[in-house]
Amino acid sequence: MANREELGMIRGARAGDAECQLALGKLYLFGGASLPQSQPTALHWLNRAALQGRDEAWRLIGRHVGFEHARQNPGMLPWYERAWDAGVTQAGLVLAQLVLLAPEAVSAPLRAKAMQALETAARAGLPDAVRLLGQQRRQVRPAGSAAVPPLAPPDCGDAGSHRTALTQAWEKLPRPLFLAQALPLARQLVHDAPQDAEAARACGWQPTPDQVLLLARCAQAMAETDDPGDQARQAERQRYCELAAFGGDRAAQLALGLWFARMTCDGVRVSDGIAAANFKRAIRWLTQAGEQGLADAWFALSRIYIKPEFSQRSVAEAQACLERAAGMGHSGAQLECGIHAWRARRGDEQNDVRAAYWLQQAAAQGAKEAEAALLRIAPDTPDAAAWAAGLPEVREWQHSQPLLSARIELAQLFGLTRAEALLLDVCAADQGHCLVVDIRASYGRSKRRLVLVRTAQQRQALDRIARLFEAVDCSVDGPEGNYRQRLYRLKTWQAAEDDGLAVA
Repeated sequence: MANREELGMIRGARAGDAECQLALGKLYLFGGASLPQSQPTALHWLNRAALQGRDEAWRLIGRHVGFEHARQNPGMLPWYERAWDAGVTQAGLVLAQLVLLAPEAVSAPLRAKAMQALETAARAGLPDAVRLLGQQRRQVRPAGSAAVPPLAPPDCGDAGSHRTALTQAWEKLPRPLFLAQALPLARQLVHDAPQDAEAARACGWQPTPDQVLLLARCAQAMAETDDPGDQARQAERQRYCELAAFGGDRAAQLALGLWFARMTCDGVRVSDGIAAANFKRAIRWLTQAGEQGLADAWFALSRIYIKPEFSQRSVAEAQACLERAAGMGHSGAQLECGIHAWRARRGDEQNDVRAAYWLQQAAAQGAKEAEAALLRIAPDTPDAAAWAAGLPEVREWQHSQPLLSARIELAQLFGLTRAEALLLDVCAADQGHCLVVDIRASYGRSKRRLVLVRTAQQRQALDRIARLFEAVDCSVDGPEGNYRQRLYRLKTWQAAEDDGLAVA
């Protein structure tokens, strides 16, 4: 019998209160103090709450209410579709079951989404998803088309055909089905193989490239699908990984190095793995993976070298690994390199240029923190070039005053003040990704600052203007004269333009 609190919740739910409907649905879904667990009743109240805009309700439906109850309640399909779009894998399975097993016709886009959801659920190892996916593949395969060929042992027949079959199985089959084909071959392969990489090195065992690929694919698939608590499967996966890493597979070397270090690619400590981290062995495998072009390996190495518990801790070595990862395009490493360079700008004035370079690289890969840091390093100053906004078109002056017109164009493109535009040494200022605006030697009231080159239009204009100034002395002793002379020339020219006169 419901208690007083639950009776109040039932009255509110019947009166149409969405919060009460959601709370009552959760009680029936998981069982309350005195209310029995009932998925059909939970589905009824969660559906009513979802219809009133409670997002948690459809998430609970997608995550906890199975196909056997959903198919008996018309109108549930949108909630499972929405939950799948929000990343609930279990909802994707029910969505696929509702769509693909429905007797009535469904739209092609919805069927395509259902197949995508089903493949994701199968990769996650849900047995019902694997079974339904196999049925769908057999039903939709057109006549005459070839299925993924069954894998043959890698040491039998043509090596190229085996590699092709293995690649097709890896790309087209969900991970459980791939393992169903590949694991027997891998077990047959390692039956007489050494136990680990150290034993393989000691006895001179060397696998072929096809065997390495098979072991690496099996290890990766098992890492994606197996239960971490299954110690036997984890030990089997670890053996495949070690032998594949010994054979030169860089992904296996990365996975093995992270396993010895007991951390993720981002340096986050993990609880599973060996009893204590073995950083020396981790460094060995991560270095091999990094030398084969994996930026994640260098970034992981940088995390190891700054760990206080590592006996060979080295900040300099960590920074070197970090810069190698950044140079290979690792956005996290680029962000860290940029922030480190910016913090060290007092030691070297050019460090802000390096900081801007790395942060621009990271921002181009979508790092919001890098974009925010760039705004601090090189803030936008659109008002600085307000003086040039009202000037006539620069193209009209290019023949009579090419250098002056180029300086004004720079001011309009990069937001330079009048003094900066007239005194900037263009060739020295151009750093490729930014302009170093520094006129302190000629104009004491100014400050050194950076202006980023953000667009292709800015880059093209800067290249053109830099070629114009290459043969010109931009100092105050050059043909343009000092700041007063340049300013006088600008004002005279502007006055002449205002009067409608041609400047000689």
